[in-house]
Amino acid sequence: MPIVNQVGDIAMRQRRTARPRKERVLDLGPRLKAFRKEQQLTLQEVARLTGVSTSALSKIERNDLSPTLTTLQRIASGLQVELSALLGEDRGVAPVTGRRSIARAGQGDNLNNATCNNKLLCTDLKNKCFTPIRTVVKARSPEDYESWGVSDGEIFLTVLKGELVVHSRLYEPLLLHPGDSMYYDASTEHCWTSQGDVDAELIWVLGTKSS
Repeated sequence: MPIVNQVGDIAMRQRRTARPRKERVLDLGPRLKAFRKEQQLTLQEVARLTGVSTSALSKIERNDLSPTLTTLQRIASGLQVELSALLGEDRGVAPVTGRRSIARAGQGDNLNNATCNNKLLCTDLKNKCFTPIRTVVKARSPEDYESWGVSDGEIFLTVLKGELVVHSRLYEPLLLHPGDSMYYDASTEHCWTSQGDVDAELIWVLGTKSS
Protein backbone atom coordinates (compact mmCIF):
# COMPACT_ATOMS: atom_id res chain seq x y z
CA MET A 1 0.00 0.00 0.00
CA PRO A 2 1.38 3.47 -0.84
CA ILE A 3 2.70 5.42 2.12
CA VAL A 4 0.19 8.22 1.52
CA ASN A 5 -2.70 5.78 1.77
CA GLN A 6 -1.24 4.21 4.91
CA VAL A 7 -1.02 7.61 6.57
CA GLY A 8 -4.55 8.46 5.50
CA ASP A 9 -5.90 5.16 6.85
CA ILE A 10 -4.13 5.69 10.17
CA ALA A 11 -5.53 9.21 10.46
CA MET A 12 -9.05 7.95 9.72
CA ARG A 13 -8.75 5.22 12.36
CA GLN A 14 -7.52 7.76 14.90
CA ARG A 15 -10.48 10.03 14.20
CA ARG A 16 -12.90 7.12 14.54
CA THR A 17 -11.43 5.83 17.80
CA ALA A 18 -10.54 9.13 19.46
CA ARG A 19 -12.77 9.86 22.43
CA PRO A 20 -13.13 13.41 23.70
CA ARG A 21 -11.72 13.83 27.18
CA LYS A 22 -13.65 15.56 29.91
CA GLU A 23 -12.48 19.03 30.79
CA ARG A 24 -10.36 19.10 33.92
CA VAL A 25 -10.13 21.73 36.61
CA LEU A 26 -6.59 22.53 37.71
CA ASP A 27 -5.97 20.98 41.15
CA LEU A 28 -3.81 23.75 42.60
CA GLY A 29 -4.48 23.40 46.31
CA PRO A 30 -2.44 20.31 47.21
CA ARG A 31 0.41 21.45 44.96
CA LEU A 32 0.66 24.87 46.60
CA LYS A 33 0.52 23.32 50.05
CA ALA A 34 3.28 20.86 49.12
CA PHE A 35 5.58 23.68 47.96
CA ARG A 36 4.88 25.59 51.17
CA LYS A 37 5.61 22.56 53.33
CA GLU A 38 8.79 21.79 51.39
CA GLN A 39 10.08 25.24 52.35
CA GLN A 40 8.78 24.88 55.92
CA LEU A 41 6.74 28.06 55.64
CA THR A 42 3.55 29.04 57.42
CA LEU A 43 0.66 30.65 55.60
CA GLN A 44 1.55 33.93 57.30
CA GLU A 45 5.13 33.73 56.02
CA VAL A 46 3.97 32.98 52.47
CA ALA A 47 1.59 35.93 52.69
CA ARG A 48 4.49 38.24 53.57
CA LEU A 49 6.61 36.85 50.72
CA THR A 50 3.91 37.06 48.06
CA GLY A 51 1.61 39.92 49.03
CA VAL A 52 -1.34 37.50 48.88
CA SER A 53 -3.47 37.46 52.01
CA THR A 54 -3.36 34.56 54.45
CA SER A 55 -7.08 34.04 53.98
CA ALA A 56 -6.74 33.83 50.19
CA LEU A 57 -3.80 31.42 50.42
CA SER A 58 -5.75 29.18 52.79
CA LYS A 59 -8.74 29.13 50.43
CA ILE A 60 -6.49 28.35 47.44
CA GLU A 61 -4.90 25.44 49.31
CA ARG A 62 -8.39 24.06 50.05
CA ASN A 63 -9.44 24.61 46.42
CA ASP A 64 -12.16 26.95 47.70
CA LEU A 65 -10.80 29.86 45.63
CA SER A 66 -9.77 29.92 41.98
CA PRO A 67 -6.89 32.43 41.78
CA THR A 68 -6.07 34.61 38.81
CA LEU A 69 -2.88 33.92 36.90
CA THR A 70 -1.65 37.24 38.31
CA THR A 71 -2.02 35.87 41.84
CA LEU A 72 -0.29 32.64 40.84
CA GLN A 73 2.59 34.63 39.37
CA ARG A 74 2.99 36.49 42.67
CA ILE A 75 2.92 33.23 44.63
CA ALA A 76 5.46 31.62 42.32
CA SER A 77 7.75 34.65 42.60
CA GLY A 78 7.47 34.75 46.38
CA LEU A 79 8.22 31.03 46.73
CA GLN A 80 11.01 31.34 44.13
CA VAL A 81 9.57 28.60 41.93
CA GLU A 82 8.63 28.67 38.26
CA LEU A 83 4.98 29.32 37.49
CA SER A 84 5.01 26.15 35.39
CA ALA A 85 6.01 24.18 38.51
CA LEU A 86 3.09 25.63 40.45
CA LEU A 87 0.83 24.63 37.57
CA GLY A 88 2.26 21.11 37.71
CA GLU A 89 3.97 21.20 34.33
CA ASP A 90 7.62 20.52 35.10
CA ARG A 91 7.68 17.42 37.26
CA GLY A 92 9.66 14.42 36.06
CA VAL A 93 12.48 13.99 33.57
CA ALA A 94 11.75 15.03 30.00
CA PRO A 95 13.17 13.30 26.91
CA VAL A 96 15.77 15.31 25.03
CA THR A 97 14.20 15.07 21.57
CA GLY A 98 11.04 14.02 19.79
CA ARG A 99 8.58 15.42 22.30
CA ARG A 100 5.06 16.44 21.38
CA SER A 101 1.67 17.01 22.93
CA ILE A 102 -1.71 17.37 21.23
CA ALA A 103 -4.65 19.28 22.70
CA ARG A 104 -7.89 18.53 20.89
CA ALA A 105 -10.64 21.12 20.68
CA GLY A 106 -12.07 21.71 24.13
CA GLN A 107 -9.30 19.89 25.97
CA GLY A 108 -7.18 21.47 28.68
CA ASP A 109 -7.09 22.27 32.38
CA ASN A 110 -9.46 25.05 33.39
CA LEU A 111 -8.46 27.94 35.64
CA ASN A 112 -11.43 30.31 35.68
CA ASN A 113 -12.06 33.43 37.75
CA ALA A 114 -13.98 36.70 37.61
CA THR A 115 -11.68 38.36 35.05
CA CYS A 116 -10.61 35.53 32.73
CA ASN A 117 -11.49 31.97 31.80
CA ASN A 118 -8.18 30.21 31.18
CA LYS A 119 -7.61 26.82 29.61
CA LEU A 120 -4.06 25.52 30.03
CA LEU A 121 -3.07 23.47 26.99
CA CYS A 122 -0.81 20.43 26.57
CA THR A 123 -0.44 19.98 30.32
CA ASP A 124 0.61 16.34 29.91
CA LEU A 125 4.00 17.49 28.57
CA LYS A 126 6.48 18.14 31.37
CA ASN A 127 9.44 20.53 31.55
CA LYS A 128 8.08 22.82 28.83
CA CYS A 129 9.99 25.97 27.88
CA PHE A 130 6.76 27.96 27.86
CA THR A 131 3.14 27.62 28.97
CA PRO A 132 0.44 27.75 26.24
CA ILE A 133 -2.96 29.07 27.33
CA ARG A 134 -6.29 29.83 25.67
CA THR A 135 -8.10 32.66 27.44
CA VAL A 136 -11.49 34.34 27.28
CA VAL A 137 -11.26 37.80 28.86
CA LYS A 138 -14.33 38.67 30.96
CA ALA A 139 -12.96 41.92 32.44
CA ARG A 140 -14.13 45.21 30.97
CA SER A 141 -12.05 47.57 33.10
CA PRO A 142 -8.58 47.46 34.72
CA GLU A 143 -10.41 48.11 37.99
CA ASP A 144 -11.88 44.61 37.70
CA TYR A 145 -8.44 43.26 38.68
CA GLU A 146 -7.32 43.18 42.32
CA SER A 147 -3.74 43.44 41.01
CA TRP A 148 -2.09 43.54 37.59
CA GLY A 149 -0.02 40.72 36.18
CA VAL A 150 3.75 40.68 36.47
CA SER A 151 6.31 37.90 36.03
CA ASP A 152 9.95 37.40 35.14
CA GLY A 153 9.06 36.27 31.65
CA GLU A 154 7.79 37.24 28.22
CA ILE A 155 4.38 36.88 26.58
CA PHE A 156 3.31 36.29 23.00
CA LEU A 157 -0.38 36.45 22.13
CA THR A 158 -2.71 36.32 19.13
CA VAL A 159 -6.31 37.54 19.29
CA LEU A 160 -8.82 35.01 17.97
CA LYS A 161 -12.11 36.80 18.58
CA GLY A 162 -13.42 40.11 19.89
CA GLU A 163 -11.42 43.22 20.72
CA LEU A 164 -8.64 42.99 23.31
CA VAL A 165 -7.17 45.97 25.16
CA VAL A 166 -3.69 45.47 26.62
CA HIS A 167 -2.98 47.79 29.55
CA SER A 168 0.58 48.45 30.75
CA ARG A 169 2.29 50.66 33.31
CA LEU A 170 4.69 51.78 30.56
CA TYR A 171 2.43 52.32 27.55
CA GLU A 172 -0.95 53.70 26.63
CA PRO A 173 -3.73 51.09 26.34
CA LEU A 174 -3.39 49.17 23.06
CA LEU A 175 -6.43 47.88 21.16
CA LEU A 176 -5.96 44.61 19.28
CA HIS A 177 -8.37 43.05 16.78
CA PRO A 178 -8.82 39.43 15.62
CA GLY A 179 -5.64 38.30 13.87
CA ASP A 180 -3.45 40.87 15.65
CA SER A 181 -0.45 39.60 17.63
CA MET A 182 1.79 41.06 20.30
CA TYR A 183 5.02 40.16 22.10
CA TYR A 184 6.06 41.91 25.30
CA ASP A 185 8.12 41.82 28.47
CA ALA A 186 5.86 40.65 31.29
CA SER A 187 8.06 42.10 34.05
CA THR A 188 6.13 45.36 33.63
CA GLU A 189 2.69 45.25 35.28
CA HIS A 190 -0.06 44.61 32.74
CA CYS A 191 -3.64 43.43 32.39
CA TRP A 192 -6.18 42.67 29.67
CA THR A 193 -9.74 43.81 29.11
CA SER A 194 -12.35 43.17 26.45
CA GLN A 195 -13.92 46.05 24.53
CA GLY A 196 -17.50 45.77 23.36
CA ASP A 197 -20.18 43.16 23.98
CA VAL A 198 -18.10 40.18 22.81
CA ASP A 199 -15.54 38.68 25.18
CA ALA A 200 -12.08 38.74 23.61
CA GLU A 201 -10.53 35.32 23.08
CA LEU A 202 -6.82 34.73 22.58
CA ILE A 203 -4.09 32.14 22.44
CA TRP A 204 -0.95 33.12 24.32
CA VAL A 205 2.27 31.68 25.63
CA LEU A 206 4.16 32.62 28.77
CA GLY A 207 7.85 31.84 28.69
CA THR A 208 10.77 32.53 30.98
CA LYS A 209 13.55 34.80 29.73
CA SER A 210 15.93 31.84 29.94
CA SER A 211 13.74 29.76 27.58
